[in-house]
Amino acid sequence: MTPSSLLTPDAQLDLRGTPCPINFVRTKLRLEQMNPGDLLEVWLDPGEPIEQVPDSLTMSGFKVEQITDCADYFSLLVRRPVVSE
Repeated sequence: MTPSSLLTPDAQLDLRGTPCPINFVRTKLRLEQMNPGDLLEVWLDPGEPIEQVPDSLTMSGFKVEQITDCADYFSLLVRRPVVSE
C-alpha cells in the first residue's frame, strides 16, 4: 500500500461553492470518465458537502483514500475501482 503522502491524483475537481447534491453528481460523473484505478482529488466546502459526499461515493462503490482539512476547504482523494470480471 502506498503511504498517503505519496498519493498523486490523476485529475482534480474544484467543487468549492457547489451545493449538494450537485457536487456529488459532478464527482461521480468525473470518476466515471476516468480509467479504473485512477485517483481523483476533489475540493469540497466544509459542512454538508464534506459530510455527505464521501459517504455517497462509498455507497456508490468508490474508494475514499484520504480526506485532508485544508483550513477553508477539504481535499478528498477518491479512487475509481478496478472492475474484475
